[in-house]
Amino acid sequence: MCPESECGLYDRLMIPFCLCVRGHAYVCHQRGEELKGHNVPPSPWRERPLEESLLLFDRMRKGMFAEGEVTLRMKMVMEDGKMDPVAYRIKYTPHHRTGDTWCIYPTYDYTHCLCDSIENITHSLCTKEFQSRRSSYFWLCNALDLYCPVQWEYGRLNLTYTVVSKRKIIKLVETGIVRDWDDPRLFTLTALRRRGFPSQAINNFCARVGVTVAQTTMEPHLLEACVREVLNDTTPRAMAILEPLKVTITNLPTNKEVRVPDFPANEAKGSHVVPFSKTIFIEQSDFREVMEKGYKRLTSDQPVGLRHAGYVISVQRVIKDGCGKVCELEVSCASSDSVEKPKAFIHWVSDPLRCEVRLYERLFLHKNPEDPAEVPAGFLSDINPNSLTVIESALVDRSVGKAKVFDKFQFERVGYFSLDPDSTSEKLVFNRTVTLKEDPGKM
Repeated sequence: MCPESECGLYDRLMIPFCLCVRGHAYVCHQRGEELKGHNVPPSPWRERPLEESLLLFDRMRKGMFAEGEVTLRMKMVMEDGKMDPVAYRIKYTPHHRTGDTWCIYPTYDYTHCLCDSIENITHSLCTKEFQSRRSSYFWLCNALDLYCPVQWEYGRLNLTYTVVSKRKIIKLVETGIVRDWDDPRLFTLTALRRRGFPSQAINNFCARVGVTVAQTTMEPHLLEACVREVLNDTTPRAMAILEPLKVTITNLPTNKEVRVPDFPANEAKGSHVVPFSKTIFIEQSDFREVMEKGYKRLTSDQPVGLRHAGYVISVQRVIKDGCGKVCELEVSCASSDSVEKPKAFIHWVSDPLRCEVRLYERLFLHKNPEDPAEVPAGFLSDINPNSLTVIESALVDRSVGKAKVFDKFQFERVGYFSLDPDSTSEKLVFNRTVTLKEDPGKM
């Protein structure tokens, strides 16, 4: 038996050698710029002797030519009229897996059908721009007497306010605009997973859109609506404070524990316990020192209820820092059964965990960042500077302390969140998946 390295070499080169031997391929010296466009003249090397092509292809493999100097081309006419697509070209760029082992690499036209055939794919589903490649797909399998799957084309689904082209996403990564392919501001599958989009929601969205041969452009809020539907039924509730304001309850009889339902609409699905002490934290936006028309939450003259706690609090004293900013409230509490029902109930945390929260908005400012009419300077000039907001010191109740990466929660009155892989045992990191309601400005 031959060594493994020789077997691998034989397996990789057997098919292109077989193409040459059958007279279906040849080595060509035409440059890339000569092959662009339509009505490209036939290669002067199209009928070169078999032995010569085999010898030159072996020299390609051994790195005896410069990049772009020679290619291996297949003898066939594609559906769009182009002749002899390239099967192998020379690239002296190290591969992320094999390093410098190889300097010849196959093209899409060559590998697509062969991989599908080897893996026993029944139907290869492609977007419409690959329809012209169908002829090479069938031709190559038939030329090598291989099982040939069926290729079906459908209209590409595009989303506004983003790009889905691999080349454009690479540009975003290389320029540092996004962290990687799984940056939650992108719409790659890994990015959607990291942001917290459930697979069921993506499937529901695709089912509603349907499959068509026409190119379709959809608004992201339609996908987000499907996400909310799934998460509303599947994510347990927790309480988190993004911009904390300290509140001291001066007359709380004793520290206690409060049982909070995981799903308030169906308490039979479980609950969790959180501490409730004289020191709690509420959102800064849930307090106004001066009463405003229509404001229903806590003010100096207006009490507010605490969700799940069974208490209503009233402000006794407002404490400010040296800059005049409110930094703490001293309040008194009364049982919700003993006082008039307040106009609103707010969420809170007590003895919380400190965490990082990442809030995401659209990556681009314009609806169609690839359209020169909308963005003349190109998509890279259209980045939304506020697409990511990081809150380093948010607070969350201790019920999420044992969450695993990608676990999802609804933070009451705030939004849906997913635990990010950057989380550590010392600090949890949450990505906002979607808000609780659609922002009318996004529609």
